[in-house]
Amino acid sequence: MYASVLIDFIRFLDRPINPNDNRDKDMLKSLSDIFRVPELRKKVIFTLLIIVAYRIGATVPIPGINSEAVKSLFAAQSNGLLGFLDMFSGGALNRMSVFSMGIMPYINASIIMSLLQGAHIIPYLDRLAKEGEQGRKKLTQITRYGTIVLGAIQSFGLTMAITKLPTPSGIPIVVDPSWSWIALTGTTLVTGTVLIMWLGEQVTERGIGNGISIIIFSGIVERLPHAVMSVIKLVQMEELSILFALTLTAIVAAVLIIVVWVETAQRRIPIHYAKKMVGRKTYGGQTSFLPIKVDQSGVIAVIFSMSILSAPLTIAQFAPDWTMFGYPLAKKIMEWFNGSSVIYSLVYAFLVIFFCYFYNSISFNPKDLAENMKKSGGFVPGIRPGEPTSNYIQKVLERVTLGGALFVAAIAVLPDYLRSAMSAPFFFGGTSLLIVVGVALDTVGQIESHLIMRHYDGFMKEGRIKGRWFNIK
Repeated sequence: MYASVLIDFIRFLDRPINPNDNRDKDMLKSLSDIFRVPELRKKVIFTLLIIVAYRIGATVPIPGINSEAVKSLFAAQSNGLLGFLDMFSGGALNRMSVFSMGIMPYINASIIMSLLQGAHIIPYLDRLAKEGEQGRKKLTQITRYGTIVLGAIQSFGLTMAITKLPTPSGIPIVVDPSWSWIALTGTTLVTGTVLIMWLGEQVTERGIGNGISIIIFSGIVERLPHAVMSVIKLVQMEELSILFALTLTAIVAAVLIIVVWVETAQRRIPIHYAKKMVGRKTYGGQTSFLPIKVDQSGVIAVIFSMSILSAPLTIAQFAPDWTMFGYPLAKKIMEWFNGSSVIYSLVYAFLVIFFCYFYNSISFNPKDLAENMKKSGGFVPGIRPGEPTSNYIQKVLERVTLGGALFVAAIAVLPDYLRSAMSAPFFFGGTSLLIVVGVALDTVGQIESHLIMRHYDGFMKEGRIKGRWFNIK
């Protein structure tokens, strides 16, 4: 079934647009509807302007940098740690621009805040989490301060590192590594990170939402044309066969289909509401459901995992002579956490699974759901209200999360092995595809919500993009 749908979709995209075709009319009408809603039009245009501003900032270089030396360094390590950090910075790192650190300090600060709240270590943070909107604003402010602190530390480390990193060409990256240059560059990098954080928050508040994710998404998608052109050039130069290129395309298409298939899957727990008489009217008696997504965390688990995993690699990369009791610790870390090593894959997969469960534990509370259902007269068929319902929801959540976490871990690790074995461009890694597909689905869903709320059709004639559902006993 899915193969036939894919074939029809590819044929639909491959043919020229015909204004007299009803399918093309529906597609063009859906796109034009976005700009017919004044509020949605402003959000979309504002988001596009923010993305343009971010891409412009990613091209502004830091003064005193030898661009040729930087290019030679990234050409030699494009599939390693520097390639990954460059992916998250949207290509700013390989240009040594003012946005070179990207949004990683903000992500790290968010991870620390989430861990502190989830572990209930600081009572003050727990009180803020229960204070509603005001508490959320205070937590956001603390996260911003943490971003500045982490950004200052990372910017100083990055600045000192680029003055010592060896390049294949032997040309130093920094022309004049004086202390005044180090202070100026460090301040510039921190300011760039804070500006990216502000741009992302503006997209969340005034744009179409998911600001930080869209910032990362735009940086990854920006690499897509270059990756495709590099494959085409290799085929034209006969360094790659046409069969290899077609195989690579088929693998990418298959991974995309599988990711979309799972990202839209959900487990629906049926909920019945008892009838009750209020005066002369009867209320209740309806049947609803509680949706639980297979991948509840979306791209958050992947981003958090890569952020944590990059910490030891960053230290080892920027301190290659680091030893402990005479043991070359930095060298061993680089070997253990190499993108193609077994240890790297196992640690990465474990972190993805951990953060999938951790995200669900702080965003999904079965006890509160069961209590609210009991107050409103709802119940799960065959399950007693109250604690039994809470235990049942918790059991289903754990089983669904396990399947989703294992899938995300597999997609994050396995395509990277194929990419390394086939020497494919870095873009075609599992992490990149998970982020791109996850953010794209969330963004399309939000736009469709705006359209349908104002009595417009979604991107599909039948309605909005819907999640598929299945049963787990």
